Amino acid sequence: MSFSLDAVLAPTSPTLPPLPDDADGYLVTSLPEPMPELMLAGLDRHGLLAFVRQRYVRYHIDLAAGEAAWLAGLSGSARSGIKRKAKKLAAANGGALDIRRYHDAAAFADFHPLARAVSATTYQEKLLGSGLPDDTASVRHLESLAAQDRVRAWLAFIAGVPVAYLCCTADGDSLCYTYVGHDPAHNDLSPGAVLQVEAMRALFAEKRFARFDFTEGKGSISGNSRPGGRRASMCCCCGQRWRTA
Repeated sequence: MSFSLDAVLAPTSPTLPPLPDDADGYLVTSLPEPMPELMLAGLDRHGLLAFVRQRYVRYHIDLAAGEAAWLAGLSGSARSGIKRKAKKLAAANGGALDIRRYHDAAAFADFHPLARAVSATTYQEKLLGSGLPDDTASVRHLESLAAQDRVRAWLAFIAGVPVAYLCCTADGDSLCYTYVGHDPAHNDLSPGAVLQVEAMRALFAEKRFARFDFTEGKGSISGNSRPGGRRASMCCCCGQRWRTA
């Protein structure tokens, strides 16, 4: 299970639900520090063997601060890089960027097949198995979220052909960096980076969400924008059956 960004940022320690009888334990991600040691000690007293598997930073961008504050937090070279990449991608498309947004259920139906075509080319799908899903259950889940105004999705096009996609899902007041990718044939044009920046600008203007959550990863925006962050851990908590197996 994974704790939400709201839980990670909360001043109180999150709690785990009861372990089902047929479960061997938990794999917990985004357990905020320095809470792991405290929580794990408590879990040990309940018969679970618990240990920290990985430590990292849960990055996010404060959308409530506004676009001007976000840009001011960038280095001069990062701001120049954003402009240069956008200009280069626009030139490849006849002089203007073609960024299209898909934010409701009807639009998502148009977005998904186009984004799937891009996803099939990406390293996220080929190497990591984390491309935009196309199985029936996952698609229906995303459609349901879109119908609840809990999806924000974008595509970048060159000459009418999609070359990069971003599909974000809402978790409370946070919008999560859920599925992302670009066609590696256009790496020299940085379509993914340009698309992410344009998506951020749209989110600042919309003022619907409080934070952009990079979850357990770190996107290209987070590397350039000095985002907020909270140290967190991935923890394994194993039950008695696993310990004696």
